[in-house]
Amino acid sequence: MMSPFASHEVLNQSPPFEDINLFSTDRALVEAVNREGGGFAVERLEAFGAACGSAAAFERGRLANEYPPRLRAFDTKGHRLDVVEFHPAYHECMAMSAAEGLHCSAWEHLAEGGGKTAPGVASGPAPGTNVARSAGCYLAIQMEAGHQCPITMTNAAVPTLLLQPEIAAEWLPRILKRDYDKNFQPANSKRAVTIGMGMTEKQGGTDVRANTTRAEPASRTGGPGTEYVITGHKWFMSAPMCDAFLVLAQAPGGLSCFLMPRFLPDGSVNALRFQRLKDKLGNRSNASSEVEFHGAHAWLIGEEGRGVPGIIEMVTGTRLDCAVASAGLMRVMLANAIHHCRHRTVFQRKLIDQPLMGQVLADLALDAEAATALAFRLARCFDRATDPHAAAWRRLMTPVTKYSICKMAPAFGYEAMECLGGNGYVEEGLAARIYREMPLNAIWEGSGNVMALDLLRVLQREPDTVAVVLEDLGAAAGGDSRLKAQLERVQRMLHEPRLLEQRGRALAEALATLAAGTILRAHAPAYVGDAYLATRLSGPSRQTYGQGLDTANTRAIVERAFPG
Repeated sequence: MMSPFASHEVLNQSPPFEDINLFSTDRALVEAVNREGGGFAVERLEAFGAACGSAAAFERGRLANEYPPRLRAFDTKGHRLDVVEFHPAYHECMAMSAAEGLHCSAWEHLAEGGGKTAPGVASGPAPGTNVARSAGCYLAIQMEAGHQCPITMTNAAVPTLLLQPEIAAEWLPRILKRDYDKNFQPANSKRAVTIGMGMTEKQGGTDVRANTTRAEPASRTGGPGTEYVITGHKWFMSAPMCDAFLVLAQAPGGLSCFLMPRFLPDGSVNALRFQRLKDKLGNRSNASSEVEFHGAHAWLIGEEGRGVPGIIEMVTGTRLDCAVASAGLMRVMLANAIHHCRHRTVFQRKLIDQPLMGQVLADLALDAEAATALAFRLARCFDRATDPHAAAWRRLMTPVTKYSICKMAPAFGYEAMECLGGNGYVEEGLAARIYREMPLNAIWEGSGNVMALDLLRVLQREPDTVAVVLEDLGAAAGGDSRLKAQLERVQRMLHEPRLLEQRGRALAEALATLAAGTILRAHAPAYVGDAYLATRLSGPSRQTYGQGLDTANTRAIVERAFPG
């Protein structure tokens, strides 16, 4: 019974989107994990999916963003502190992802005694390890996106550290712990550590060769593995409470890569002076800083002048995570939209039963499944380093996959938000927070133009790599006329070298659509694969979602994507 003072009852609102198993209710993800080699981890992923989709987890994500990190540069007496304080919810997210091994599970075969996540991990990385780890990241990003930055960087730092064996021997045992220690203290007294990165400077940005930060040998000789003194700045250094950072600086021999710890061997604090935290559009739970190095000490990774090849070892891993993360964000936006439309009644019908809305949701579901398929095909290639076909796919399709998925996500997020109307636009809901995250991955670790240029470098320098991938795509296209036509389009573009630089983006999109089409045609239900090929590779041009699906089985497509 309503109170006599109540003006209305709350009717026709969808229940909160929470207490949903983000793994088991995502059919495209479950199939991709099994298909690409991560089937051994399904039971664990089901448990993690339930944890990440719980009401408590989503509330943790809200709090971590509602109360963003705060820089404390000085104590009350004016002494330098240079520490960042986080809401407890952020630390809870970090502990949850670390316990799942999202920062280290791909490298546990390097630890003495091996890992415990899959058979064979003690003697080498188990097949599917990167697929399983990527699935965990895909789930964790839906709970809270910002904390995945240090998780990703720690995982991706390992190949760069391995370039300097004595440094790797010191730091890997601390990285390869499924634990999280938030305390600000020397690494050798912590249960586990995280690794960050500092590449860009205000005058150069992506053009890291324009960096002006200087590195001088602390001893007379210098050289790989030795100590240097670094003076300069970084315009973006994410996760400043990490225990060490991979940074670029100009050594006497050229741009070089260094490991810079927060604490020095004698236990004193290294001379990193944080100027301020970035006030970002999204990713607000994660601290990104501007920093000055006032004679900070760091240790050289590899030879002087080899900084870019050294740091690229890290960047390649972060680009995989960018693609996986954007696919995860697309999935949670779609699932939230479908959830709302199944409960909301408009004009005497459920929203999901309105023909226009059904087409929009189905169209979104096609892109979400394509993104998931592409991301996990790429993750599989990280598990098969000795397979020349996988190595070729990884080299060519890493920039293509990152470009395609990360570029697609913001427009996708807006359309999914519109499905909720005003309920999607207000900050109280999940959609607004996720939407603000979605541009980040297209910018971080290489914007769209940088990915297109990386693709062009492969075309120019590694023609054999391109030939292997195109041969595989040709075989996968089979007799499908639409896929064969798209392959021919790609080949025509490759035979016009004068125009390639201007067409780098178009080529990246064409390759991504071709690759996704081959995967969906082979492995998704026919109503998904046929609808994807009919709308992405043929038919009239499209500017917005919800077009060209007149003959598609939109109800079946949406039911497949339904989070329940």
